Amino acid sequence: MAAAGGLDVVLVGPPEQLEGSGLEVIPAHQVVDMDADPGTSVRRLKDSSVVRAAEAVRDGRACAMVSAGNTGAAMASALLRFGRIKGVVRPAVACPFPVPGRAAPTVVLDCGANSDCTAAWLLQFARMGAVYARTGFGVGEPRVALLSIGEEAGKGSALVKEAFELLSDTAWQARAGARFVGNVEGRDLLLDRADVIVTDGFTGNVMLKTAEGVAGVIADQIILLADSSPEARAGADLFFPALMGLYESFDPDNTGGAVLLGVRGVCTISHGSSGPKAIANAIGVAQELAAAGIVEQIGAAVAG
Repeated sequence: MAAAGGLDVVLVGPPEQLEGSGLEVIPAHQVVDMDADPGTSVRRLKDSSVVRAAEAVRDGRACAMVSAGNTGAAMASALLRFGRIKGVVRPAVACPFPVPGRAAPTVVLDCGANSDCTAAWLLQFARMGAVYARTGFGVGEPRVALLSIGEEAGKGSALVKEAFELLSDTAWQARAGARFVGNVEGRDLLLDRADVIVTDGFTGNVMLKTAEGVAGVIADQIILLADSSPEARAGADLFFPALMGLYESFDPDNTGGAVLLGVRGVCTISHGSSGPKAIANAIGVAQELAAAGIVEQIGAAVAG
């Protein structure tokens, strides 16, 4: 699908499984299992597809890599083979969340790369997230918010309170072309309250998985209720066409996945259950970010 849309796609993996694709193939004869330890596997399985994909970007054979496999292995491969952007202390996973009625999603980071963080790292995540919102989604002056348990400045853990003080400094906002709008709560995730929400990787990953779970349960229950009686089925025939538009706006396949920010290359990480549409969109996002020079832009933002 991506190639048919005009993108130049290279496949990485066992050649015997990729024969007949009509696309360039970079051979890789090992696979990192989904439940394998990421760090150990990447160091031990040097001929794995995820490692070879990262090397292709490092060596200039590709402008970006896309993986729907072991998330930790994709991150470890990108970090070890690309290296960090100068000045970046810790790379972060940025996840776009759709906002009803708004074209640009809300970018949340970190969503899993760093379980334990410092306030200085959260400030750096804010800078990188602002660049991603501007480069990836066309937001002119990204509104950056800090995830907490209350909107008031004094709410939250010691980490959140310290990060609030750092994020309130107008100097970094001016250099990053962003605006800090204070604290937001978990309920604000899908509302038009911020363009970028900053948090630690543990909290961000819990938020991501919770949102996925709640969305899945609600969708399943709507389908069950719509088929629960003749009256419900008759109503569903009228209501479902309008509901499909809302479903499309929340469909994660439209975003393609998360992006690892802070490494010297573009790495898009898709969900393990991604279908063809999600993978094609992930390839498109990766190509757009590479063409826009997001790595160089993050480097300038972090150095400023």
